[in-house]
Amino acid sequence: MKFTPSKINFFLLFKLPSAFFTGIRVKSISTKKAVVKVKHRWINQNPFNSMFWAVQGMAAEFTTGILVMQSIDNSGRKISMLVTNMDATFTKKATGKIHFECNQGEEIVRAIEKAVKTGEGQTVLLTSEGINEDGISVSKFQFEWSLKVKA
Repeated sequence: MKFTPSKINFFLLFKLPSAFFTGIRVKSISTKKAVVKVKHRWINQNPFNSMFWAVQGMAAEFTTGILVMQSIDNSGRKISMLVTNMDATFTKKATGKIHFECNQGEEIVRAIEKAVKTGEGQTVLLTSEGINEDGISVSKFQFEWSLKVKA
């Protein structure tokens, strides 16, 4: 499957409806980088009139996850993927349009190649940062992905 923003957003509607209904959308994807946007709205706000942390987490995880999915698809191998750890830092209220970006596609490819070559599970630590319309970081997430070749 060719990974395009429209195909991935369609996937979101049926496989991750909570992400779709909170307004998370893929803006762009390449083999190196993924960008996801989400706009602060009533459906995704917290009682403090900013974006709920879990919505930011879904958007951030999605930038890393779609890069992992795409790299697995490109490898032609059956590889399981699982988030084994997550860390987040929040630095500013998330209001307006927030763009989350992960640009570590090459690291994912190297981890998959190593998993295929050695037959051992690999972990890769991926970062996604949320930037508001003023170019200010509002949150930063790190996801540890476990990758294992299926027998």
